[in-house]
Amino acid sequence: MNLEKIYSELLSNIGFSANEIQQNWLNLEKAYSKKSRHYHNLTHLKEMIDSFETYRDQLQNPNEILFSIFYHDFVYSASKKDNELKSAEYALAILPENINLNKQLVFDAICATQQHQQNAIEDINWLIDFDLKILAKDWEDYKIYFEQIRKEYRIYPDFLYKPGRAKALKHFLENEFIFQTEEFRGLYEEKARANIEKEIALLT
Repeated sequence: MNLEKIYSELLSNIGFSANEIQQNWLNLEKAYSKKSRHYHNLTHLKEMIDSFETYRDQLQNPNEILFSIFYHDFVYSASKKDNELKSAEYALAILPENINLNKQLVFDAICATQQHQQNAIEDINWLIDFDLKILAKDWEDYKIYFEQIRKEYRIYPDFLYKPGRAKALKHFLENEFIFQTEEFRGLYEEKARANIEKEIALLT
């Protein structure tokens, strides 16, 4: 998958100039390639875009959702609580005035990746599910994922990290569903719950 090509075509379609596209791509690539990013990196974007391409026909506003995927983790610091808000603000800030894009949808979609709760807008539910699909990987891949997350939070010692991570995971299990679309629930709900329960057991 050529991320830069997908990104460039999207920005060209919604009204960016060639120079703007090139500069914005360099900024995006730099943000997602920081050494501190073991999981929230370009590979994560590729996996989400893979899901996006599979379910594109289900989306009312595919351009807005694809743009949101590219920017949903643009600002990412393990010690901060406002990454999604800051990412959403940045995404809107780079959009030219007369752009062919629903800015409110982009802002709301990116912010929704913080809580991962059911949304009245179905496109946003798809985005949330693309973001959480990792939870339903085969155990070996899921294990790599949570080890990458641990590295991102390496500033915290185990006695702080483990209960915090377990609490966040239990929050998923307390919801009626982890996934927000019928499609993903049918395919991935059971596997994701099993993985999360297994990880919690390792943390406690």
